[in-house]
Amino acid sequence: MLTTAPRFRVALAQTEAEIRAAQRLRYEVFVAELGSTGALVDHAARLERDRFDPVFDHLLLFDDARPEAPVVGVYRLLTEAGAAQIGQFYSEDEYDLAPLRASGRRLLELGRSCLHRDYRGGAGVMLLWQGLADYVQARGIELLFGVASFHGTDPEDLAQPLSNLHYRHLAPEALRVRSRQFQPMDLLPEAAIDRPRAVRETPALIKGYLRLGGMVGEGAFIDRAFNTVDICLVMDTAALDPKRRALYAEGRT
Repeated sequence: MLTTAPRFRVALAQTEAEIRAAQRLRYEVFVAELGSTGALVDHAARLERDRFDPVFDHLLLFDDARPEAPVVGVYRLLTEAGAAQIGQFYSEDEYDLAPLRASGRRLLELGRSCLHRDYRGGAGVMLLWQGLADYVQARGIELLFGVASFHGTDPEDLAQPLSNLHYRHLAPEALRVRSRQFQPMDLLPEAAIDRPRAVRETPALIKGYLRLGGMVGEGAFIDRAFNTVDICLVMDTAALDPKRRALYAEGRT
């Protein structure tokens, strides 16, 4: 529970200490809350980290009214230049990104988005999205993409939301990335989907991207280390209609 009014600001991490603070928040969310793990996770220091951290930009939400641990939100952002440094995008372990790479468009990968539990559902997420919108505009980004997750590793438990995504939000063929360990998403016939239930069972972050015009790749990916079923989201900034573009600029999800 917050005991004082937050004093928010959004900025890219500038120091190793700020990156460690982001990794500490990621540990609390992805490891302590959701049960994920990884080769470079430091349980003793409570840091969730991986080999990609050095080439990502880390967009941080700070609450300066919380000086003991001011980083309360995180987004990882990977440009094509950063991907070239490490030899791949993070998502390429799970999805064949050939359609995006062949598009000739300027790409940005999003990942590791999380908020401290006390800041979910409030103004903080809107500010993070505003920071993301500024980053995208400043760099002329044309296609955003990245994996987003459902908790758990049994796709049958997610048959309603996965099937709904497949039938209603599949990316056009020119942008349709495909899972490398293909888990079909059309687990139910379209007529059997309970749409209100499917929407309820879809994580808020995914619904936010869909409202902005986001689309999904073909097939899910079961990430047992992270204890998730992943999908790949793609958003073409040029395809946003004026209403969606306004929402994006305001950082609303």
